[in-house]
Amino acid sequence: MRLLVVEDEPDLARAVARSLTEAGFAVDVSADGEDALFRIREIDYDAVVLDVMLPRLDGWAVLEAARGAQIRTPILLLTARDEVTDRVRGLNLGADDYLVKPFAVAELIARVHAIIRRSYGSAAQRLEIGGLVIDMAARQVLRDGRPVELTAREFAILELLTRSRGAVVGRAAIYDHIYDDDTDVMSNAIDVHIAALRRKLGADLIRTRRGEGYVIDA
Repeated sequence: MRLLVVEDEPDLARAVARSLTEAGFAVDVSADGEDALFRIREIDYDAVVLDVMLPRLDGWAVLEAARGAQIRTPILLLTARDEVTDRVRGLNLGADDYLVKPFAVAELIARVHAIIRRSYGSAAQRLEIGGLVIDMAARQVLRDGRPVELTAREFAILELLTRSRGAVVGRAAIYDHIYDDDTDVMSNAIDVHIAALRRKLGADLIRTRRGEGYVIDA
């Protein structure tokens, strides 16, 4: 899953991005509101972590403009102010969640997972497909009761296809959801990851729709 972290304080931005990357997300970072709004309009992020106090455009303006453009990407607001009026303002403008600084990284990660789950229409942390159990919070997969070791990229693809179950997901969409701006990969990287998932989880789990992409329709 690909996230945008919008934070103008460099040390905090690096720390948050590092923690989210370690949690298995692909993370882009923006330091001002204008750049953030451009990215939100151009890239189909799974979620945005948006600081309120930003140069050029503040977080309120970014949120309002994104929702005004009918962009439904889940957005979690970060702020140093714990005022009820601020929380109400953010929620009324279309924020999906609100977290006050300073915060525990574990809580941020849990809240990001939660807003992504809701955006896909399911609050469940564990999904079952045939003999597979996929624990999104623990990032663990069981096949017939036995754990299966997946790389971070493999799990990200499995999560995306599982969340989109029954719908075809194109290779470009998969690429955009699992790689950030700084990642340089081979042109066949998605094919390699899909082949590894089929080898580990069963050849019939992920189906190829020629010229369209991949689908889990179990």
